Parts: sequence; C-alpha cells; structure tokens
Amino acid sequence: MPTFSAPVRDMTFVIEHLADLPEITKLPGFEEATGDLVAAVLEEAARFGGEVLAPLNPVGDTEGCHLEGGKVRTPKGFAEAYAQFVEGGWNAVPFDPEWGGQGLPQVVATAVQEIWHAANMSFALTPMLTQGAVEALTVHGSDDLKQTYLAKLISGEWTGTMNLTEPSAGSDVGALRAKALKQADGSYRITGQKIFITSGDHEMADNIVHLVLARLPDAPPGVKGISLFVVPKYLVNPDGSLGKRNDVACIKLEEKLGIHGSPTCVMAFGDNEGAVGWLVGEENKGLALMFTMMNNARLSVGLEGVAQCERATQKAVAYAKERVQGGGPIIIHPDVRRMLLTSKALTEATRALAYYAAGRLDVAHGHPDAAVRAEAQARVDLLIPVVKAWSTDTGLAVASTAVQVFGGMGFVEETGVAQHMRDARIAQIYEGTNGIQAMDLAGRKVVRDEGRAFAALVAEMRGLEPELAAAGPAWAPLKHRLGAGIAAAEAAAAFLLKNHAADPALLGAVAVPFLELVGIVVGGWLMAKAGLKAEALLTAGADGSDYLSAKVVTARHFGDAILTRTGSLLAQIEAGSGQIMALDMDRF
Repeated sequence: MPTFSAPVRDMTFVIEHLADLPEITKLPGFEEATGDLVAAVLEEAARFGGEVLAPLNPVGDTEGCHLEGGKVRTPKGFAEAYAQFVEGGWNAVPFDPEWGGQGLPQVVATAVQEIWHAANMSFALTPMLTQGAVEALTVHGSDDLKQTYLAKLISGEWTGTMNLTEPSAGSDVGALRAKALKQADGSYRITGQKIFITSGDHEMADNIVHLVLARLPDAPPGVKGISLFVVPKYLVNPDGSLGKRNDVACIKLEEKLGIHGSPTCVMAFGDNEGAVGWLVGEENKGLALMFTMMNNARLSVGLEGVAQCERATQKAVAYAKERVQGGGPIIIHPDVRRMLLTSKALTEATRALAYYAAGRLDVAHGHPDAAVRAEAQARVDLLIPVVKAWSTDTGLAVASTAVQVFGGMGFVEETGVAQHMRDARIAQIYEGTNGIQAMDLAGRKVVRDEGRAFAALVAEMRGLEPELAAAGPAWAPLKHRLGAGIAAAEAAAAFLLKNHAADPALLGAVAVPFLELVGIVVGGWLMAKAGLKAEALLTAGADGSDYLSAKVVTARHFGDAILTRTGSLLAQIEAGSGQIMALDMDRF
C-alpha cells in the first residue's frame, strides 16, 4: 500500500477560499502569511509527515510503549523523529515570536496539525498536549513561569501535559482528590494520582511540564475549589539548567484499543515528599483557567477526526483501484464508488469546518475592531463543539467504511486500515465526550444565548442561496437540499428554545442528533461554497482542472448523500425525550 500523501491542494484551497486567508493576512502580525508562504509551509510539512512520521505509524501500533525500570520507552524511531520535529521548528508554528514562535495564523497551524495527525496520530498527541501547556502559561502564567518554561515548550525541547482525570473523577472534575499544600517559599507540594495522561512520561524530551489540577486544604467543594499548578518532571535551576528529579512518576501504562504509540500514563505525584509545583493564576480558579485553552484543544481533537478520515480514505481509494474483482478493479462498482465518494465528501466537509473555525479564531484574537472580534468569537464558541464532535464521529464512520471497502482484508491487521478505525475511536472521548459537546452546543451555545449566535449563522448560510440559484440547473438539487437542511436546523433550534424549560430531560435526550444536524448543515454550506468557487475557477481557466472538477462533483454528492439526512434528524429531535425517559432503569 502507498504511504501517506497530505492533500496540500485541498488544504490550500480551503484556507484561501473558505477560511478567508486574504482577510487574515490583513490582521496585525499576519501580513506575510501569503498564499505562497502557506503553500510552502504545507508542502514541507507534507514531506516531513509522509517521509518521517507516516512510516512510523504501523511501528507504533505494533510495538507500543513500554514501562521499564520506572522509565517509559516509546516505539522505535519515535525519539529520533521527535528530534527532527524540534529541529525543523514545527512545534513553534502558531506561537508568539517573543518566545521563539513563528507567529503564523492559527488556520495554518491547524492545517499543519492535521498532517501530523494523519501521518501518525500517536506521535502527534505529544506536541498537541504541549500546545495546551503553552496556551495556559501564555495567558495565565506569572512572568517567572513564562521565563522558565515558555521558550523550551514552544521550541518543543520540553513537552507539556494536562493532568485532570482521576480514578474517581472523570468528566466530573469537581470530584478530584489531588491535594496541594503551600510551602513557606511560595511553592506547593502536590500529592495524588492522575489517570489517562497522554505523554505523561517518555524519553523524547529532556523535561516534561505537567499542568496539574489539585485542591488546597481550605478550598471550597466542587469545581470552585480547584487550583492549577505547574509540576515539572525535573526541577529547573535559576540559570535554566535542569536540577533534581521531581517527585512525580508514571506507575502504569494503559493498554488501549488504539494509539498504541502514545504513552497513556497513570501518574503518581508525591509518593515521597510531595511533588514540587507552582501556582498558575489564582488559587481556586484552576478549572476556569484550563477552560481558556479548551477551544483550541477541542479544535485539535476535531482535527484527529479529519485526519483519520483523510488517511483511511486514501487507503481505501488506493485499494479499490488495485483490487480486481467482478471484471475489473472494484472502484468500477457503484456501491464501492458510493462509499468512496461519500467518504471523500465527509473528509472535505470536516476539513472545511475545522479550518473555517480556525480562521474565525484568528479574527477573534487579532482583529483591531472589538465588535468584529466579538462576532468572530461568538461564531467560534458556537462551532467548536461541532468541530470536535461531528468531525470525530465522522472520523470513526469513515475509517469503518474504509474497512468495508477492503472487505475481509480490512479486518486483518496486515493491511493497516484497521489501525485508523482503532486510533479514531478515542477522539470521540477526548476533551469532553461527544455527548458533553452536544450538551454544550444545545444548552450553552443555543438555549443560554437565546439563539442569537445560531440565528446569525443561519442568516449567513441563507445568504448563499441566491448564488446557488444563479449557478444554473446543475446546482438546483444542492440548493434545495441545503435550504431544507438550514430550515431543519432552524426548526430544531426553535424547538429547543420553546420546550427546554418545560422538559428538563429534553436537551440531554436530543442534543446529539441536534449537533449532528448542525454539523451536516454547516458542512453542506461550506461544501456548496467550495463547489461554486471551484466551478468559477474552472470557468476562468485556473490550473488544476482535475482537482476543481472533482471538487464540484464532491460538493453536489454531499447534497445527495448527506444533506438528505437532515429531515430524519429533525424528526428525532421533535420526538423529544418521552420514550427515552419512559423505561424504568431496571428494565434495561
């Protein structure tokens, strides 16, 4: 089977025409992020992903990680690849030049990160977690913490983690038991255990900087009594050199369904004297501080879904062209073509959604007009749970379809396609399960907002209808189906707003189909925009006619195969919670 080749042509198209790179390059600090520069960055990232990371993906899957003598060993080649990753400056792409970052827009970093996740998701998780640590310290860290940690984290010489989950505290973070005790010198002693800690220990970097949630002795109960601490694996001397080993260790590696090349650790803090840590921000404000980086974290997890869509679809297409059965390669058969084209359409739609959200994030952070920033932030807040949940649900579905294309050969490990299905499964759980994302969308982003941000999105999507109407009869089916989908999404939101107060179970019962409905409709809107732009470029004689004509067909197929699902989702939402809550739990 061929190795991975990043879809740079589609990435640059989406950044340019859907994420609106021309608008982003007008923002302060992003003036040099031209289309040529973006293409050059992505071409080089594609080379690194295809030549260095992708060949290690099956190695990580088969070898896994090992805990030996208290030290975690990653699969063969991972440490060397990570050294090349750091040397190439890849960890620094989106960060502030003041601390050694490259200062590129988030939308460019998003595309680069998709390449890492598609090439080798297990490898990509380490820099993804480091990104979260950088964001938390950049916004909330003291000057001393920034001076001590930021440059090394941004370069990637040191890596970062997030330590939230405990055996008795999963999504209910307020139940955590880890403790922090303030010392006379202003530091804290941290004790407790954390589970499911991605890249909690490894040999790829000289130091690992843990961000740890813990509770002070006099803290109020629940989420209002949680503080955030920096706890390094090795203490840092005043001159920046590494000192003695801190009282923190990996005591177990989790055996997982997928992402075997990523060390998922059970971490013990303070088995002896207590791990030394330093407070980030204010005491008892830790959870709120962690949530400041949740938009980017959930965007990154959504990209895992996009990436597994891309990688699995590439493998399925290649196999369908090679596998001869029934008179020729199986790609000639309509059912196989249906699977492949639907997978292609879903891949491109999830990419468009993620990049569009990332572009709005750039505007929300960098536009000089406060009103424009607020509008962009409202759009980001609305769409991030959709990016995270719809993209990761889709990632698993597309990877499963790829296994189906392979037939029996997909169910055996030697073809490698099953790995993408196994790896994709965790993304629906990461950073708040997809049910939590759906509740966030329905409850916080629609009901609590009284539908204002959602109405603005609906109005913008409807603004495409005249352009579709003017494009000619070939676009009429997509115009009709997108219009019906927008109407279904609007009706679903109105139903939630009208009925949630009288039925406390409603949001929990129908939030997931509501999020799927919104994902399909927004994805359809972006695919329609992409298809129209591709046809216009074709008419103008632009280069890449094969790509552009395929984009037109894929957009129209999204209308036929995926937008047609919106009516049934609306019916499911309007059925409400009655039957879901009717059955006594003893009868399940």
